[in-house]
Amino acid sequence: MSDTEKTAACRMISQRARPEILAMPGYMSARSIEQSDAGTIFLDANECAFEPFIGARHLSRYPAQQPVDLQDAICRWLDVSKRQITITRGADEAIDCLMRAFCVPAQDNIVICPPTFAMYTQSAILQGAEVRRAPLDENFDLDLKAVEQSVDKSTKIIFVCSPNNPTANLMDRRRILQLCADYADTALVVVDETYVEFAASDSMIPSLDDCPNLVILRTLSKSHAAAGLRCGVAVARPDVTALMQKVLAPYPLPQPVIDAALTILSPDTQAFLAKKRDDIIARRDQLVAQLSASPDIVQVLPTDANYLLLKVKDAAELCERCRKSGIILRNQSHQPGLDNAVRVSIGSAEEMQAFLAVLNGDALPARAAQRIDTVIRKTNETAISVRVNLDAVAPVRINTGIGFYDHMLDQIAKHGGFSLEIDCEGDLYIDPHHSVEDCAIALGQAIRRALGDKRGIERYGFCLPMDESQVQVALDFSGRFFLDFKADFPESHVGDLPTDMVSHVFYSLAENMQANLHIAVTGENTHHMVEACFKGFGRALRQAIRRQGDEMPSTKGSL
Repeated sequence: MSDTEKTAACRMISQRARPEILAMPGYMSARSIEQSDAGTIFLDANECAFEPFIGARHLSRYPAQQPVDLQDAICRWLDVSKRQITITRGADEAIDCLMRAFCVPAQDNIVICPPTFAMYTQSAILQGAEVRRAPLDENFDLDLKAVEQSVDKSTKIIFVCSPNNPTANLMDRRRILQLCADYADTALVVVDETYVEFAASDSMIPSLDDCPNLVILRTLSKSHAAAGLRCGVAVARPDVTALMQKVLAPYPLPQPVIDAALTILSPDTQAFLAKKRDDIIARRDQLVAQLSASPDIVQVLPTDANYLLLKVKDAAELCERCRKSGIILRNQSHQPGLDNAVRVSIGSAEEMQAFLAVLNGDALPARAAQRIDTVIRKTNETAISVRVNLDAVAPVRINTGIGFYDHMLDQIAKHGGFSLEIDCEGDLYIDPHHSVEDCAIALGQAIRRALGDKRGIERYGFCLPMDESQVQVALDFSGRFFLDFKADFPESHVGDLPTDMVSHVFYSLAENMQANLHIAVTGENTHHMVEACFKGFGRALRQAIRRQGDEMPSTKGSL
């Protein structure tokens, strides 16, 4: 298609929008007229000139409909221009905006390709648009003939989910491009790429150059682990983008969502999430192999997503059996062509092992209430996430950016006999001080909160010789803070951990656990002395947090 033809087709697809939307000028919100700028006095939007609570940032002012910083971040992520994107509250709102911009109620129709994502139908019903169905073929790929038979002059949108939910497979790219060509000047082809990061395939975004009627939906909900954030984006030609933003709410994105999305889209977080995706894919592929041995499974469908669709002998029975063991699956048997089909999301390694156990007929032991807590700590120097489970031994995963410190925190968890996950991004380009201290603060808080009212714990802990070194550790979860730390380390560092920070670690732990902690270490080898402190503390912690019954270990009746 020549540039002239592309321009003509682009104009044609825009003219397929609802006449009243084409004629509507669009609401001009305060921040659409003037963007926030430091030093500017805004008296135009009836906002308050103060923040609602101490520590709040930018909550008293309306954000822009399409925040510039977030636009820039999304453009870098998807390699597109600002004129091509509409940022929405999840991909669901993008579907709704397209429906409202293009479909005349009680007149126009959309085409879906079942089995597929139910929100396309839901949004059409709310808009008063007819839903026509062009079922996928026997391989769950697009059936172009079925689409052709469903389309007429009132068809405004054809929805294609790729990878498809719930069948998990990619659609044939050539067939999608053929759809775009066949209906270039009559219908939008909306390709929902919610799960594409889990597939061994590139996005169809580059095809926008040749397909004026193509729209791509993306989201931070799945591969970016931010389903609770509600942040998605539609990528389209500028004329379609302009129409979507006419019907989009004036202020769709709350400021905390904008801030969190910017963090998620930062290079460091993107690299972190890429590793997490690799873990999910590896666990998914391993699960496929394990499921083949189950007598309940008839077929495991090929997958390009972070879930599996299973054909099973009895979907209702399997879902109920899992539910009784505290595992919730999604029965997809109501979808056309999916009799006795169950969708299983890829969870953690522990969750997948539990699912396999139930599938193999093993009853999961009744789980006592576990002592779990998560602490998120953010300062100007560090961003830290700590999760402890005092009643599990795995996983143990530490990433502070300080190798020897990671090893020491690992010793606390392993010798303490509990699950510990720590992620820290700190200002290590200055020195390790903030990261070391803040991780200890967050860990201490997590342990104290996980202990709850401390009913049933042993309360006290003691211990540990290590080669030529010896450490004595006394621990009491008294609810009162005290630290006595005695050590004379011969060297200033062990690996990348300054030894003068060791006392800071235990000070922060004792203070935030609200515990009495006495540590005395002697020896000649600094490595051994430091490691003995952490191992000894872990052993004392193991004894103190051990739960026996539900008595309060104090004559006062509380700790």
